[in-house]
Amino acid sequence: MSWKKMLEKVLPHAILKAKPNLESRIGILKRDWTIFYNMLSGKK
Repeated sequence: MSWKKMLEKVLPHAILKAKPNLESRIGILKRDWTIFYNMLSGKK
């Protein structure tokens, strides 16, 4: 049994709550990295 299945059994709503939070955090990191990269490369 995978860790994801076990976690769903113990905490049924944890995966549903974690996924949007992780996707949101990844989006924020991508945005921040783009800003940082553009500052270093001289782009507006």
